[in-house]
Amino acid sequence: MAQETARQTPPTSPTAPARALLPFILPAVVVGVAASLVLVGLSTAADRLQSVLWGPLPDALGVGRYSVPWMFAVLLATGLAVGLVVWKVPGHAGPDPATLGLDAPVMRPAVLPGLVLATALMLAGGPSLGPENPIIAVNVALAAWLGGRLVRRAPDTLWPVLAEAATLGALFGTPVAAALVISEALAGRPMPGRLWDNLFAPLTAGACGALTTTLVAHPTFDLGLPPLGHARWGDLLAAVVIAPVAALLGMCAVYAFPYVHAAFRRLRHPMLMLPAGAVVLGALAALGGRLTLFKGLSEVGELAHDPGGWSAGQFALMAVVKLAALLVAASCGFRGGRIFPAVFVGTALGLCAHALVPAVHPSVGVATGVLGMLLAITRQGWVSLFTAAVLITSPGILALLCVASLPAWLLVTGRPQMQLHRDGTPVR
Repeated sequence: MAQETARQTPPTSPTAPARALLPFILPAVVVGVAASLVLVGLSTAADRLQSVLWGPLPDALGVGRYSVPWMFAVLLATGLAVGLVVWKVPGHAGPDPATLGLDAPVMRPAVLPGLVLATALMLAGGPSLGPENPIIAVNVALAAWLGGRLVRRAPDTLWPVLAEAATLGALFGTPVAAALVISEALAGRPMPGRLWDNLFAPLTAGACGALTTTLVAHPTFDLGLPPLGHARWGDLLAAVVIAPVAALLGMCAVYAFPYVHAAFRRLRHPMLMLPAGAVVLGALAALGGRLTLFKGLSEVGELAHDPGGWSAGQFALMAVVKLAALLVAASCGFRGGRIFPAVFVGTALGLCAHALVPAVHPSVGVATGVLGMLLAITRQGWVSLFTAAVLITSPGILALLCVASLPAWLLVTGRPQMQLHRDGTPVR
């Protein structure tokens, strides 16, 4: 009888003793602080350049800061500058950004100066991409290179995981995002020991990265929208409609991605691809206005500050233009990530739903719009849920997001992703 009971009891992985985890604390702390400082340094440099390009410089020239000619001029200059970096700087600013996701490969240190420069120019110049993919790649490469030389006994696989977790914690100002992403990545791999043992070092790195960014830069993601309170039946209906609609809109860009990417690749040279993409981005900016420029985080705050300041048609136009700008910028060779622009698209779509149907709570519209858009663009379930929830400081939104994620996920799972193989075919 005892033997039968033993056979029926599933085997459990033993927990690691504390002495096995303690050696990882110092490397995780160092990587967490360093990754945050790299992010803050790059963002600060890009912000200062942006303030010059879109402030004193056009004022001195006597042109409007966001006039159509100036937007065209700055975007074209940005395309030329980034194209020159990709062409001439050693390492060519890394591999084709269309082939990269959040799980960055370990690049050679010689690639990093060009990648940092190209990213800073892109962030300041206005293309619709965020810093997440390049900064993760930079931190992963630095951690692997320095860690492998200073701590030779540590496994090589440790440093990329620590750097990715630290950068995600620094980007979002909380280690929760890092823990969720790492746990999602670990779910498909055989793991020695328990999940929390495997998360111990990445969570430490993510926490240190988040705390460093919070203490140094004081970031916030709360949009200040009206609190939700208790969810109602109407909120549930809105959630299960808006999230799938946002996911469908995002999938339009996903399916177009390989074709737009192939069209720019036919130009064969970065000094042609990037300026051509910049011209298209200039036309889109002229159509959508200044809020459709840049990575979109500050612009999302402007939209949320005055949900009634634009009509439903204007919100819809901004959502479509921003998604098109994200598609073009990611296809023509600009170095950047897709999460922050996708947040803008989802926010604009959610506020469009509120403008069309005032009974739709703006917090519900924004959170579920962001959720559906991120599920389509990133195919990262935890990141999508977390990002949508962190924008709205209402505990009641979590249950709605979990329900809304189900139909949206059914629409995107098993379909092509917004990431390509080297041969140009989409990752699935």
